[in-house]
This record gives sequence, structure tokens and C-alpha cells, in this order.
Amino acid sequence: MELQVNAIAIAVFFTSVNVVKQRLRLASVSPALLDIYAEDGMSLEQLMAFTVTADHGRQEQVWQAISGSWQKEPYQIRRMLTEKTARASDRRAVFVGLDAYEAAGGVVLRDLFQSDDGGWLEDVALLDRLVAEKLKAEAETIAAEGWKWIEVAIDFPYGHTRGLRELDSVSAGLTAEEQATIEALKAEFARLEAEHDGADELPDEVDQRLGEIETALAVFDDRPINYQLADIARAGVFVGIDAEGTLLVDRGYVRPEDELPVAEPEQGSDGEPAAATFDGAEPSAPGIQRAVITIGGQLAEAEDEDDDAVKPLPDRLLTELTAERTLALRDRLAITPSVAFQAVLHKFCLDVFSRYSSYGTAMEVSVRSVSFPVQAQGLKDTPAAKAIDARHKTWEERLPKEKTELWDWLTGLTGDEQAALFAHCASFGINALYEKGDRYGGGITPHTVEHRITEADRIARAVDLDMVESGWRPTVENYLGRVPKLRILEAVREGAGERAAQLIDHLKKGDMAKEAERLLAEAGWLPEPLRMPDAQLAAAVDAAEPEGDGEALPEFLAGDDEETPADEADESRMIAAE
Repeated sequence: MELQVNAIAIAVFFTSVNVVKQRLRLASVSPALLDIYAEDGMSLEQLMAFTVTADHGRQEQVWQAISGSWQKEPYQIRRMLTEKTARASDRRAVFVGLDAYEAAGGVVLRDLFQSDDGGWLEDVALLDRLVAEKLKAEAETIAAEGWKWIEVAIDFPYGHTRGLRELDSVSAGLTAEEQATIEALKAEFARLEAEHDGADELPDEVDQRLGEIETALAVFDDRPINYQLADIARAGVFVGIDAEGTLLVDRGYVRPEDELPVAEPEQGSDGEPAAATFDGAEPSAPGIQRAVITIGGQLAEAEDEDDDAVKPLPDRLLTELTAERTLALRDRLAITPSVAFQAVLHKFCLDVFSRYSSYGTAMEVSVRSVSFPVQAQGLKDTPAAKAIDARHKTWEERLPKEKTELWDWLTGLTGDEQAALFAHCASFGINALYEKGDRYGGGITPHTVEHRITEADRIARAVDLDMVESGWRPTVENYLGRVPKLRILEAVREGAGERAAQLIDHLKKGDMAKEAERLLAEAGWLPEPLRMPDAQLAAAVDAAEPEGDGEALPEFLAGDDEETPADEADESRMIAAE
């Protein structure tokens, strides 16, 4: 059928295929809307916007919703018709692929009259089902490797690996043949670059070949990762989708409950073995606990010893003696600040870096990393999150692999290095979160939250925190689209001036939020929870009006609603209007 349309378009009408498709699409709009257009009840641009969907009922519903409003711009019509769809650029759509989606019966909405970046996927439920099925299939393939658990999600929140230990891995080695291939490719790349050094533009075939070499070398860099089979049996994998829509597989994380028990007792500083902690004992329980061995979930009975053998000291006596030793150790540590600092730093490292276990440590000070059960989308991509992750990775690469080597390694650091590592570890304990307090004492109280925020403000002043410098900007997603219109206008008034607020006060909330985002992009405005308590607003209510004509506004704010720009009356629209 499409070939016939193409032939007719070219041979009979002497016009392009796209123009014919536009005519046919316009003819597919609801007859009721075509009648309104014929009676000059809507503009051609508005009629074009309705062609995004073939659902006549939805078209008529949208027109009924906006017909009594002054705001009937084509972009508003398109937005309402596609508000329950997914863009073709959505990570889920990229992951599944449009071909697979359409093969499953999904419909892609397209706009023939302007660029639509691939269109919109109408059936979001079908898309989510296809994503889930594909992720499950990928997870089943990975499960064959022998992992204990696999966690699947489209996106994982920031800090989802906190508290898990990452397995050590070794990249698969290169064969002699692969190494020779790499050397040959590098030599060819260097030769081609040298031959065309100084050239204004590379020949197409040379440029193509250089790209092929880079791609081939990248394949060698992405080597498979090998793990010990025993580690795989108690570790797990996270399977998701990255921002570009490709499969994301993050292997090798061990949960605390899956860690192997400590098999050998540690030696105390007095030369006597300290009691070990095994499964079944609370790692953080106070006091000393004898080793408890379980078999099939049942306690194993200890064998009777010979009467002539020297028996272990009674538990009560051990506790009494070590209580005295604990007090003596506290007293000595209190007058040795350098060792006290290193002891706390040592414990902080055990808490913060996932390669270590913090069970069975003498220093009870701890860093309790605060999670974010409620967080805005994209928190892990903020400048602060990226800076913390980069700093953490830098230290992680320097730290020794074994817990037993950590103390001596810390001793070898300079004072500045110890201080920097201490600050990094301590920062994970910061909690400046607002939580809704329970006035009846069932959970955290409002009084506790108030004190927490006050303390966080004190620390923020001490470190000269500035959320604008940290990269925060008001957007529709993170603030403006989630507050009432009065707060949007208040924000624009404070950040961009009274005149800017007046220019948008007649808009509907969605458009007002978008314009406010543009007006406040470089204004340095912050909502109250992100300001310092004693900070003065940069833009006061009585700030001077902007010079000249002020902030440039989009056409739909500056012009008549029904007026059609002359430069938009192109040939295709004129033909479609005939």
C-alpha cells in the first residue's frame, strides 16, 4: 500500500511523499474536529497537532478541555495527547527496541509536521512488561554463573551498595595472539597518525580506519572479570539499565549476613587469644562470648575433657578481668591523642569501605551511613554525589586489601593524609534530613528533627556550604512543578524581580513552572530548606527592575494566541489546507 501511495504521489500529483502522508494524516483527524476547522474554529497548526494520535475520542476530549481556555497552542495539544506515553528516547524504549515493542502490538505515535525525536510509545504498560521480561531473561543467564542472589531493577537508588563488600576480581589475561593483535593495531594507528600529521582534514578512508582501530582496542580493554568460585557462591549481582538504555550488570557484592565466620581467634595485645564471634552471636553484642558452633541449626555438644587437663577460665571471671583491662586501656588512650585519633580512623575505615568487615572491633565508635529512602530522581548524578564517589574510589584504590594490614598502613600516612581520610569517612555519618516527626512518641519526635537540622546548619556554616556552588538549580522536576503557583511566583519574584513574576502570573501551573525554571536558571535562587538560616536573599522584593526590555519570552507569551507567524506558512501547510 505504501509503495502505491509513493507511486501515486510522484507520478500523478508531482509532489513529495511526505506531503501526501501529511494530507492523509490530516484527513484521519476526528470528523468533528475537521468540521470545527472548516468553520474557522481552530487554526491549521492546531489541527496538525491533533494528528499525533489516531484516537478520535482522545482528540475530542482534549479539544473539549482546551476549547474554553485562552491557551490553545499546538505544543499544549501535543503535550496533552502524549502525557501518558513514553518518549522513544526513554531508557526503557532504547533497551527493548522499537521493533520489539511494535512486534508485541505496541503503537508508536509520530508527528509528521515537526521533529518528534523518534515519537512516543503509547502503551507504557506493554513497554514495562517487555522491559521486565528482557531483564528477567538476562538475569537468568547471569544466574547460571552460580551467584547466590541477583537483584533486578530499571534503576537503583544512590548508595544501594552501601554496607556490602565488593569482591576482589582479576581481569582475564591476554593470550599471546591477542597481545600481538593489540600491538599491531597500535602500530597501525600510530603510523596513520604520523602519515597525516598536520593535515587539515583526514581522508574518509583513513578516518574510518582509525575509528575501526579504536573500536577494536576498546573490545580488548573490556576484558571479562574472573572471581573465585567460593566467592561467587555467597555473593550477588545487580542487574539494571543505564542512562543510555544499555544493560547494566554489576557483579560481586557480599551482604553482611553472607560473610564467612571468623575461623581463627584474634590475638589480644597481652598475647592471649580473644574470643571469636561466630554465626549465631550478635556481632555488636557487648562483652566476650565463647565460640558457638551450630550443626544443622542445632548446638553441637562439647566433648568432655580429661579431668587432668587445664580447663578454660570461667566466663564470668573472663568478663571481670577484661572489664578492668578495658578501663585501664581507656585511661591510657585518653592521654595519647595521636593513637586515639588513629584508632577512631581505623574503625571509620572498617565502617565506610565495603571490602572490610567491622565485626569484632575494640573501638565501639562507628559511622552509621545515612540512607535516603525518599530521594529525587537523578540524585546519584548530582555534582556532590559524583565528587563523593570519585573521592571514595581514590581512597579505595590506595587502601590495603586485607583488614589485618590496615592499622600499619594508616600509621604510614602523613598527618594531612590521615586528616583527609578521617574527614571523608566522617562525612558519611552526616544526617541533615527532614523527617515528619511522630508527636505521640512512636518514632522520631519533631523536637529531635529540629535539633538535627540546627546541628546540620552549624556544620554547614563551618564548612561554608553554598548549594548554588554545589550545582543545585530550581527545575520543574525538583521543585517548581511540585509546589503551588503562589510559591512559583514567590520564587521568581525573589530571584528575577517583580516584573518577571508579573509576566508569567497569568499562565497555567505547568507552563508557569517551565518559564520559572528558565528565568531562575542563573539567578542563584534557593528554596528555604536549602538556604543558610542567616543568609540574605540576593534578590529582594524591592530589587531594581531589569534594564531594557527585560527577559526575552517565548512567542506564546509575547504574541496573540491566534496569530500565525508568516514564516510558518510553508508550502506543505498551504497544500494541506486546500
